[in-house]
Amino acid sequence: MKAMIFAAGLGTRLRPLTDNMPKALVPVAGKPMLERVILRLTEAGFNDITINIHHFGEQILDFLRANNNFGACIRISDERDMLLDTGGGIKKARPLLETGEPFLIHNADILTDLDLAAFYRHHLESDADATLLTNHRKTARYLLMDGGNRLCGWTNLSTGEVLPPELDYPSDKYQLQAFGCVHVLSPSIFRYMESERWTGKFSIIPFYVDICKEAVIRGYPVDSENWFDVGKTETLAKAEAYYRPYPE
Repeated sequence: MKAMIFAAGLGTRLRPLTDNMPKALVPVAGKPMLERVILRLTEAGFNDITINIHHFGEQILDFLRANNNFGACIRISDERDMLLDTGGGIKKARPLLETGEPFLIHNADILTDLDLAAFYRHHLESDADATLLTNHRKTARYLLMDGGNRLCGWTNLSTGEVLPPELDYPSDKYQLQAFGCVHVLSPSIFRYMESERWTGKFSIIPFYVDICKEAVIRGYPVDSENWFDVGKTETLAKAEAYYRPYPE
């Protein structure tokens, strides 16, 4: 099974830790977050892994070599010339990901106890072009899902922005779900990226919202306290406490 890890980000929310290292190599309880994600993926059966690089990308390459790729087949999508964001990063990695089977996307700065193999199987058994891990945590930005967990739009509660603008929201027809930054995509998703609108640098969420009337984008709501966005200092501290080994 194929997977991709986003490891190219600048890590600005973790400065000064990321002033001299890529965010993906910031340790969580003594182990780099990238290592934790790679091991979770390989344990779930994902042994063909693409990793994109940009910020201090050479350090990630050295780290992988020093650890023999953790026994996996690891391919690099090199974005050192230009950081392409989440949607652009997936599109650039298309030659490495498109083999006729769905593939899993996982941010390097997301740590979770999610059963990744079960999540992947759920997608295989569904009608979705993409299945997004979601939860009901408190945030400003939410995906708007219908009763069948199909994506219909997006809103920012802080600004009142709604996408698409014509969506009849607020409405009790929609569930507010927060994106968990883990998703499974079928190769069918690439045909929607062939539009000139989706070239170069672009984020995956506006792309999903734009195509959701045609493509089937579904949420997979899992509420667990063991989900951490370790790309920011306050949550990194919580993850440190969770993953720190018990004293002997």
